[in-house]
Amino acid sequence: MIIDCHGHYTTAPPPLADWRERQIAALADPSARPSPADLRIGDDELRESVEPNQLRVMDERGIDVTVFSPRASFMAHHVGDFRTSAAWAALCNELCHRVALLHPERFVPAAMLPQSPGADPATCVPELTRCVEEYGAVAVNLNPDPSGGHWTAPPLTDRSWYPLYEKLVEYDVPAMVHVSTSVNPAFHTTGAHYLNADTTAFMQLVQGDLFADFPTLRLVIPHGGGAVPYHWGRFRGLAMALGKPPLEEHVLGNVFFDTCVYHQAGIDLLLDVVPARNVLFASEMIGAVRDVDPRSGHHFDDTRRYVEASSLPAEHVAAVQEHNARAVYPRLDALLKRQGR
Repeated sequence: MIIDCHGHYTTAPPPLADWRERQIAALADPSARPSPADLRIGDDELRESVEPNQLRVMDERGIDVTVFSPRASFMAHHVGDFRTSAAWAALCNELCHRVALLHPERFVPAAMLPQSPGADPATCVPELTRCVEEYGAVAVNLNPDPSGGHWTAPPLTDRSWYPLYEKLVEYDVPAMVHVSTSVNPAFHTTGAHYLNADTTAFMQLVQGDLFADFPTLRLVIPHGGGAVPYHWGRFRGLAMALGKPPLEEHVLGNVFFDTCVYHQAGIDLLLDVVPARNVLFASEMIGAVRDVDPRSGHHFDDTRRYVEASSLPAEHVAAVQEHNARAVYPRLDALLKRQGR
């Protein structure tokens, strides 16, 4: 099998964005706040949004299953307050769940959390619980910067995050560390903020001792880890300077990277530097980079080509494309086994 651990519902039907615009407009006039019941999207609309898009691309590229979460840039946790984010997260998570019900062998839901700047991360636990227990979510997206590029939140190693980690450990569910839209003009959302966040999150984990308190917590850092593979020597040296164990002992038992890297040399570097057991196949298809690379004639986000053209032995390619995801996402593995796969 080929499991794509990083998919977003970037093609959701237009009524979802319309509802969000009404919600944002109502921040200035609470009496105009839309009700969740105002959003009406039928199953046929959901099918029409994924079948000619994500599902078609999966078929073309031979991808069997996608872990499917709400559109990352739409999370926009900086907008409004916790109540705003809670209502928005609930709607987005329900749609991903419904897509998975319509195509149960192709999509598996992951959830966004109702984060908000300054809000206690513990307020996210009820939505996490609902999505795992009612929707069968196999993962969550955790935003280390709900402020939208101003980095007002404490580092991921801060104890304020612990109630969320405790619930993730209880459910044996991993978190993908994924920011949302940047409202800081210094940081382009997908070209700077996303990659900055990947790098920043890794360094926070190097600086701290989070996994001493949560030895079974698993975090996935997307987009190939940002600058991490390119500067692996720097991070090794900094860990030594901080008196930490080698990275293999300190973080690699709990931290994983995906293959959302959009050129061959980048994938080759990732797979050369990071142990194969710590790399999960992903493409983030129909996401940040949607064009065809004129040099190759293939889409930039057709990452299967890069992985299979690497120098990895066949057993490591199989681990990256399937077995690592089953290990990191045990609820996904259990679901696949119930389906006879």
